[in-house]
Amino acid sequence: MPGIAASPDKMLQVVFSLIMIPSPQTGSELPLLPVNAPKNATQNSYQRDGPMRTDPNGGGSPNYWPNSFNGPEPDISAKEPAIEISGKADRFNYTYPNDDFVQPGNLYRDVMTDPDRENLAGNITGHLGGAQKRIQLRQTALFFKADPDYGRRVAKGLKLDIKEVETLANMTHDERVIATQ
Repeated sequence: MPGIAASPDKMLQVVFSLIMIPSPQTGSELPLLPVNAPKNATQNSYQRDGPMRTDPNGGGSPNYWPNSFNGPEPDISAKEPAIEISGKADRFNYTYPNDDFVQPGNLYRDVMTDPDRENLAGNITGHLGGAQKRIQLRQTALFFKADPDYGRRVAKGLKLDIKEVETLANMTHDERVIATQ
């Protein structure tokens, strides 16, 4: 939710940051304690399972974003306005080319033995077997992106159409979500 932007004054930033440092008694749940919580707004975050929780702790909803269950998502309209320094200072989306699949693929291919790969696929299949089919397809497509053999083994264990998994693996995240609604 939109709020009051942080002050550019460094001294005030220090004071407010010290107030928000988690203590051993409250942990990171300090803003959720009734005495510290805002009165007319709810906090929509994925902060969970800390000490001294006084609310339902998110119930059975997922605690990660993005998810398929309409959980809270970043609201870019609530970002702080740019301030003049020497030119504009603002928040920008991270644009470094990031590949989340190279290291897991290398681990799967270069470090694991064939029995390790079988055990991994079997464990994943056992745990993912109870999930909704659309979630199984999306997750298996991610395994396929790390290594095609990895994705095929999991797809076979879940009895998914391997061609469908391959097609999803070649889509962007947003396209995968739309294709598996």
